[in-house]
Amino acid sequence: MRKTVATPGAPAAIGPYSQAVWAGDLLFVSGQICMDPKTGALVGKTAAEQADQVLRNLGAILESQGLSFANVVKATVYAKDMNDFQAVNEVYARFFDADPPARVFIEVARLPKDVLVEVDAIAVKG
Repeated sequence: MRKTVATPGAPAAIGPYSQAVWAGDLLFVSGQICMDPKTGALVGKTAAEQADQVLRNLGAILESQGLSFANVVKATVYAKDMNDFQAVNEVYARFFDADPPARVFIEVARLPKDVLVEVDAIAVKG
């Protein structure tokens, strides 16, 4: 079973991809950035402020599918600067407060729309 996901609670895709895709009981959520889903404007000047919006967008996609952060089994955090590791972790910990998923934190040269943080995830139903 393969099914694409689109919810107005998260920013629309800015390229040829889906917000998320179901493959059986796994939900693969595309990388989310700090875009306001209603206005399309970028939210936040700091990595921490941006991470908060990123995770809100991720949460909206999960929620639209009857899932929560507790269903996430793997996440990848992309940051423009590894010096933001601690600030992003503090925000991340508020969303993944118990039994956090496996995770990778990667410093990258550039992200879409020159944001500071992007996060993608894999969640499992049940």
